[in-house]
Amino acid sequence: MDGMTSYVTVTADDVIERDGAIKLYDAAGFAGMHKAGQLAARILDALVPHVVPGVTTEALDDIVRRMTLDAGGVPGTLGYRGYTKSCCISINHVVCHGIPQAKPLKDGDIVNIDVTPVLDGWHGDTSRMYLVGDVALKAKRLVEVTYECLMLGIAQARPGNRLGDISHAIQTHAEKHRYGVVRDFCGHGVGRVFHDAPEVVHIGKPGTGPELKPGMIFTIEPMINIGRPDVKMLDDGWTAVTRDRSLSAQFEHSIGITETGCDIFTTSPAGLDKPPYA
Repeated sequence: MDGMTSYVTVTADDVIERDGAIKLYDAAGFAGMHKAGQLAARILDALVPHVVPGVTTEALDDIVRRMTLDAGGVPGTLGYRGYTKSCCISINHVVCHGIPQAKPLKDGDIVNIDVTPVLDGWHGDTSRMYLVGDVALKAKRLVEVTYECLMLGIAQARPGNRLGDISHAIQTHAEKHRYGVVRDFCGHGVGRVFHDAPEVVHIGKPGTGPELKPGMIFTIEPMINIGRPDVKMLDDGWTAVTRDRSLSAQFEHSIGITETGCDIFTTSPAGLDKPPYA
């Protein structure tokens, strides 16, 4: 027990439920997450040549679904709380959970694609930004800083640190560039369960929050806005947009805390972790 936080050691074979406890997984759990995470990363790699002006986000969603099924997995979002697509695709001022549709991408768009293939019961959750055609410098800079925020957060992910150390690293870097850090959505525990404890918020004070212990598996997924951090929900019940219509960017990795640091399960096998993609 860590303050009000409870931790429970689980094996890869245990029946795991979302019960508020932070799960500490064994080596088999880390192996399952690596396999699912690498499938997710390969899917995002495969999308690179397809994210171009004129393509519809529905067409990209079809690629995600086909690759997931062909690999023996299922899309974690498909049917999740009534969601009807195999990924989330968020364009420009959409913060997260954009629904793929028939509208084509335009030159100059910035796009986040968030995939969660479930492979052998493990959720490989990751997202990446893509630049569509000729993108304005201020949009490129937002994407660069957002990736830096993710990696600075991950650099704090080691045993003995606390979740607040991750949050603080992200917040200070974003706000140094006068960007807004979204408060309404956060990272989360992941593994056998899609969304589990702990909540991984992207603002905070160092030395606060649950202690990071070996075996913990969770996502870090900062959403950074050029303008204010405020968001609003569209009538579809899923799509979150910036209230001031400013651009938003996001990157996400699934990671596991080890004895000495962390494993990133969702790194790109082709080295395509951030744009521009060669």
